[in-house]
Amino acid sequence: MVTEKKKKTVTQLKRKEGDTGSTEVQVALLTERIKQLTEHLQVHIHDQHSRRALFKLIGQRKRLLTYLGKRKPEQYHSLIAELGLRK
Repeated sequence: MVTEKKKKTVTQLKRKEGDTGSTEVQVALLTERIKQLTEHLQVHIHDQHSRRALFKLIGQRKRLLTYLGKRKPEQYHSLIAELGLRK
């Protein structure tokens, strides 16, 4: 089930065939993982290890979005709108 979601996300945002590492794909995959961890932490409130992992993923996504915003602002705005993130 997880690999199916991952494949679906990659196919939606890939630039060319075999593209799994572009910034847009990485941000989308991180966003999915962040959503999963957020749901987990709503049930398991005291799980500090998962909370730390969540904060690391959020920081990584923020760095990738900053990079994308500086390099390709038009792709940044379209990605933010597509994923339903702020800004």
